[in-house]
Amino acid sequence: MAQKLVVGNWKLNGSLAANEALIGACGALAGVEMAVCVPFPYLAQAASLLAGVALGAQTVSEFQSGAYTGEVSAEMLAEMGCRYVIVGHSERRALFGEDDAAVGRKAQSVLRAELVPIVCVGESLAEREAGRVMEVVGRQLDAVLASVGVQGLSGVVIAYEPVWAIGTGRAAGADEAQEVHAAIRRWLADHGAPKGIRILYGGSVKADNAATLFAMPDVDGGLIGGASLVAQDFMAICRAAIANGDD
Repeated sequence: MAQKLVVGNWKLNGSLAANEALIGACGALAGVEMAVCVPFPYLAQAASLLAGVALGAQTVSEFQSGAYTGEVSAEMLAEMGCRYVIVGHSERRALFGEDDAAVGRKAQSVLRAELVPIVCVGESLAEREAGRVMEVVGRQLDAVLASVGVQGLSGVVIAYEPVWAIGTGRAAGADEAQEVHAAIRRWLADHGAPKGIRILYGGSVKADNAATLFAMPDVDGGLIGGASLVAQDFMAICRAAIANGDD
């Protein structure tokens, strides 16, 4: 891949004034694909301010329309100018009860709207210590495959986010990340998926560790949480992605 993909996940943060300042300080850079996933109420504002940076949402309904109070469909997100939608983030799984099957259905709904799902997978600390990393990640990917099919995988971005590294300040070491990314790459090949599917790393990516992580051969970019709320840090991570992009 000629360019890495760096996606900011603002989570439940932002205000009209803060968003304007943050977006204004995060201009597009040549040599890296950039995106920000903002809370639903700020999609219109972000769409009006972004230039050269893709817009994304943080979750989506599996339903297209109907009596589903409070839900937001992928088609609605497409109308708002979104390109990416995060599905299956560990916080959605743990706090809001989204299981593997629901994540698969949400990925399918995003593809149906001709958007790109960023499918999050990852293990807990207990699962890692028990040697079950790819058992867990493989199960999560199996559910997506069951919903979207092999060809559908070509439109998916995968984000490996070890649960124990999200928001904890404890990132996986570059070698640890590469080991899992390579295993995901093998899973994709073993299941007949098209080549070239991006695999991002997420989990306490910061300006001071981004270059080491992005230098790994199977790390195609990052899904950035807290650091995406600090313009200087986010831009430094994006520059690290440029420096470590494929020739």
